Amino acid sequence: MTDLPLYRPATPALAGRRRELAPEIHHAFDEFSRAVFGDGALDRRTKQLIAVAVAHVTQCPYCIHGHTKLAHRAGASPEQIMESIWVAAEMRAGGAFAHSTLALQALEPEAHGPGR
Repeated sequence: MTDLPLYRPATPALAGRRRELAPEIHHAFDEFSRAVFGDGALDRRTKQLIAVAVAHVTQCPYCIHGHTKLAHRAGASPEQIMESIWVAAEMRAGGAFAHSTLALQALEPEAHGPGR
């Protein structure tokens, strides 16, 4: 067994390599990200709180770390950050709850005919 972490830290060298391998796409993604997270109908703090919640749903450790720091820098309090995480948790659990209707419908043989 190794002592390596499951997710190794992102490094400037890895970021440079990613940029080197696909420079045009990398540049386009950077521009897209700047546009998405800039002030608009939603302010930067709100967008970063949304990103914190989504990062928890997608379970991206790099996104969780980065967007939590960015949300805090944009003025979000630790309480607001934690509340956004709870919203994510409810939405993730809510998906299973909402989709239970598919299982319940599958248990109704007359609704779907024999063998379904």
